Amino acid sequence: MRAFPMCDPCATEYRDPANRRFHAEPTACPDCGPRLHWDGATDVDALAAAEAVISAGGLVAVKGVGGFQLVCAANAQPAVARLRAAKHRPHKPFAVMTNDVTALVVVDPPAEAALRSTARPIVLLPRRADAPVAEAVAPGLAELGVFLPYSPLHHLLLADLDMPLVVTSGNRSDEPIAIDDDQAAAVLGPFVDGILGHDRPIWSRYDDSVARVVSGRQQVIRRARGYSPAPLPLPAATPQPLLAVGAQLKNTVTLGIDVQAVTGPHLGDLSDVDTHAAFLDSIAALSRLHALDPKVVAHDLHPGYLSTQHARKWWAARNRVGVQHHHAHVAATAAEHGVTGPFLGLAYDGLGLGDDGTLWGGELLLCDYTRYRRLARFGTAPLPGGEAAVRHPARMALGYLFGAEDRLPDRLAAELARGVTERLGSKQVTRVRRLVAANVNCPRASSAGRLFDAASALLGLCDETTYEGEAAVLLEAAARRCAGEPEPLRWTLRRRSELWVYDPAHTLVDVATSDEPVATVARRFHHTITEVSVAMVTECAQETGVRTVCLGGGVFQNALLAGELITELAGQGFDVHIGQRVPVNDGGISYGQAVVAAATLNEG
Repeated sequence: MRAFPMCDPCATEYRDPANRRFHAEPTACPDCGPRLHWDGATDVDALAAAEAVISAGGLVAVKGVGGFQLVCAANAQPAVARLRAAKHRPHKPFAVMTNDVTALVVVDPPAEAALRSTARPIVLLPRRADAPVAEAVAPGLAELGVFLPYSPLHHLLLADLDMPLVVTSGNRSDEPIAIDDDQAAAVLGPFVDGILGHDRPIWSRYDDSVARVVSGRQQVIRRARGYSPAPLPLPAATPQPLLAVGAQLKNTVTLGIDVQAVTGPHLGDLSDVDTHAAFLDSIAALSRLHALDPKVVAHDLHPGYLSTQHARKWWAARNRVGVQHHHAHVAATAAEHGVTGPFLGLAYDGLGLGDDGTLWGGELLLCDYTRYRRLARFGTAPLPGGEAAVRHPARMALGYLFGAEDRLPDRLAAELARGVTERLGSKQVTRVRRLVAANVNCPRASSAGRLFDAASALLGLCDETTYEGEAAVLLEAAARRCAGEPEPLRWTLRRRSELWVYDPAHTLVDVATSDEPVATVARRFHHTITEVSVAMVTECAQETGVRTVCLGGGVFQNALLAGELITELAGQGFDVHIGQRVPVNDGGISYGQAVVAAATLNEG
């Protein structure tokens, strides 16, 4: 606010101890405060011009608190479709801002508390059948992300327009949100009908936070505006200032300072050039804010992550602490909840490099903050084409059918692949089958996330993704359409090389051959993974005597799975924790890295 020197009346009020504006920081005076602008118009006229465009079905860029936002009427299908085309975001759901959330979603007391908290996050809630929003806002999903206005400009827009609005980050897909006026004009200007800006600069880039309620507990999915950079606890004080650089996707960075960890806002995928620049800016901004020069860096073990490469480039080996991906996931959950003794860490995600050089993602670990031991895992399957299998769940389904650890007979595998073959064509399926047989560019993974992808593809829900986790999101949405509690599918848990291993082959055979409705099979699949997980935890608890369980990894963003698993484990007397202030996805990795690194430095 230093660019807005107070006029004489404001200065008098500011200095008068008897005045209610004594030492009040915001300056909203029409003479000396910030001014709205829109294509030559200012203040009230600028606001009215932007509102006229929105009400007519147009698309507007609005300068927000942590960056520019794109705004349109949530009930205008053409406007939402235009927004999707502009952001290159064909299916990923948009959030809706409204003054009346009860008209859009079903709200219980914990969700109400989250919505009305000072953080004002986007909260994912069950959508009402008669919600006045276009289908294109959240296509095929039973949930809507809704939030309440949190800035004066939002309040003005909603009060005047009296309709729910799509309010989403001002960027193209996977790019950082625009915060600079010139950047917004260059990037957003070509595809919007105007920019409602003002002359107050945005100091730090912050997207809107996202949360949901699972088993009565608020769970932060994206930790940004309203939550970051509030400090989090470190179980062991770090003897030296440390920096944790996070993962490749959903990147965040964390500073370790004595007994506290300070995590910066959600950044995104580091493979994007602008996001990588934001990553460097975030490190610099946090270090500057705390007048700190980190002496140690914690990083993932995966050499391909740009965050790992950054650590290795700028820090000597003696000043680096490598942290295994899934250990970081569950350590983050444990540290947030103040777990002091050993715990069982159930880590379900897409992919992370294991200490044996293979890809993990469906693991049960016996942990403390410095060590871990793998006790159980999901059966492995090849990823045909490597990263291509992540973007194409149909390939992942074929990987399980033709190359699972517990091989299916060739004739049965070909029969089960019939539905995928009809959609993709026999040439592509044959090509994938040959890749798997030759073991060419087919890394194996014990991934829970990839298993969800395979089930989604076998049910015909998603063959190719347009955003991370889409196949699993659609599978959960289908499962929620099932009434009742159907029986689980078949599954087996075997002892193999001193590990408990879940063999998903029978489960996938049942998925592919069932003649039940898709919603019923999807629900049965979720129930199966819950039963498998409870069985793994029970076996490992009997072996170790440890009954504290910490859940981590992006798969636990699935509220149906997480809620059911928490209920089942708690019902059997386990002390169960899941990330609440810290995302269970890769947005929490940097915090977990800081926790492990601080504990390791203390031991050293």
